[in-house]
Amino acid sequence: MASEREDFSLSGPLHLTSVDWESAHHRRSVAASLVQAVYILERDRQEKRQDSQVLAPPWYEFFHFRLLRHLVDDVDHSIFGAVYEFKPPASYCNDSLDGSPRYVIAFRGTLTKPDSLSRDLELDLHLIRNGLHRTSRFEIAMQAVRNIVASVGDSNVWLAGHSLGSAMAMLAGKTMVKNGMFIESFLFNPPFFSAPIERIKDKKVKHGIRFASSVITAGLTLAMKGNHNHQRNQAEDPFAALSAWIPCLFVNPADHISSEYVGYFEHRKKMEEIGAGGIERLATQNTIGGLLMHAMGKESEPPLHLIPSASLTVNLTPSQEFKQAHGIHQWWQPDLQLQSKLYNSWKQLPANRIQSD
Repeated sequence: MASEREDFSLSGPLHLTSVDWESAHHRRSVAASLVQAVYILERDRQEKRQDSQVLAPPWYEFFHFRLLRHLVDDVDHSIFGAVYEFKPPASYCNDSLDGSPRYVIAFRGTLTKPDSLSRDLELDLHLIRNGLHRTSRFEIAMQAVRNIVASVGDSNVWLAGHSLGSAMAMLAGKTMVKNGMFIESFLFNPPFFSAPIERIKDKKVKHGIRFASSVITAGLTLAMKGNHNHQRNQAEDPFAALSAWIPCLFVNPADHISSEYVGYFEHRKKMEEIGAGGIERLATQNTIGGLLMHAMGKESEPPLHLIPSASLTVNLTPSQEFKQAHGIHQWWQPDLQLQSKLYNSWKQLPANRIQSD
């Protein structure tokens, strides 16, 4: 039995009868809809829907995309991603297509249905343990990204994902930066695994905890890795190179899975304001756990959530429950109260606006 939330005619952004590709709201809504389509592609497969019963196509065809291929997990054979090609009608003028992608590669998050839940939870555990890059699902996703970018270039491609899928897209984007490719990315409710500091109501206590953590982490970094890491040329610093990539992050403060991004970036701004930016730049690139692994002679990848730059959009519209705050459906609603800020690892860029769609 299909749910109302799977039916585009009941839950989709029907108000977007014409897409303005320069509009942040329109771009966000289209990207979120394409991610939603991946969820429903998998649900269509699980429910064995065929022909007129399938529910996924309207979620991408409404915006003139066609499904180029599924991305299928090699363990449980579930559909975890999709590659879409933008095929606007001939009547569209070129000016109206400025800012549009040629291809979008989208990834779903955890689907709480028996046919895919076990494998999705396994991937969630890999993510928590900072091992998503070692999974076969990510290898399949990465190969798809490389193939598309090789054929059309990074400027014609979008990455999009929700929850676990946003982690997949973020990791793919970070990986491509190492090759000098900067892919526009839309990351909805990206996981940030840390102590739930953002849920502390007292701002002074919250800032105190973050400040102490930064000082300890920076101190351990200097002690364990040597002062030369602090003085190395920015051009040789992979984290500095990563700062040129600015993914679009979309979080809800009532979503404990992604809300720590709010405090993560705001704390960096405060540290710059009090003249402690150098401490924070050291702390941003490391975690205490990673430093301890380094001390034991074990190298590990930096946690996925440690990124130097982002365009962070926070949905300030009240949420009734966690499921709503973490859900993909919120991101194409027309009447959201959003706060958007642009952050950079080495400086706070002067962009700060509150918008209502």
